[in-house]
Amino acid sequence: MAGKPDKAARSAAKRERRAASKQRRSQIFEAFKMQRREDKLLIPLMVGAVVLGGALGFVIGLFWHLQWFTLPLGIAVGALGAVSIFGRRVQRTVYGKAEGQPGAAGWALDNLRGQWRVTSSVSGNTHLDAVHRVIGLPGVVLVGEGSPHRVRPLLAQEKKRTARVVGNTPIYDIVVGNGDNEVPLSKLHTHLRKLPRNIDRKQMDSLETRLAALGTRTGTAAMPKGPLPQGAKMRSVQRTVRRR
Repeated sequence: MAGKPDKAARSAAKRERRAASKQRRSQIFEAFKMQRREDKLLIPLMVGAVVLGGALGFVIGLFWHLQWFTLPLGIAVGALGAVSIFGRRVQRTVYGKAEGQPGAAGWALDNLRGQWRVTSSVSGNTHLDAVHRVIGLPGVVLVGEGSPHRVRPLLAQEKKRTARVVGNTPIYDIVVGNGDNEVPLSKLHTHLRKLPRNIDRKQMDSLETRLAALGTRTGTAAMPKGPLPQGAKMRSVQRTVRRR
């Protein structure tokens, strides 16, 4: 009798994996169709990568008279290059559409990979400017988005609040944007990964517990969870923030 539930559980798990795999393939295909409509260079670049990989494999194989063996390897390498091109161009398109929209930096931080602890909108105002807090191996990183002349004072205030709690832990502040001393949205992840490592994971856990007590400041509860759709009426959103 014990074998039947185990077999049923394995079958159910197998069905779930198949369904998840099918969903991922469907999502990738939809992303490909959308990108192809907007990006006229996508197909030529991907085909070019496969052809170039195959040609290089064939030419390299000629030196050892193994061209028919190295040709498939070259095509496989070219296919990987094509997938990489697709991923990078999709990412560039997504970030391009999100850039400048309120909530875009918070959305980008929520998609960080690795050992990062993100708390969105720890400080903000009714203009939808916001400061997000990130805890990682570099220490504490405060990321501001919105109008620079309003965000920088918010960052300074939050940095003072944070410094009272974290002691000697390094605190970095970043303004997301395309101006001087600002970090473009598309390069935010790379910028964070390049910061030096100053603490370990145990210290991260301790910081997260201590900083959780700070809570958030006025105006942050109604911040959008992602980039506002283009065409959204800012005045209506700002009125909602003020009411809350």
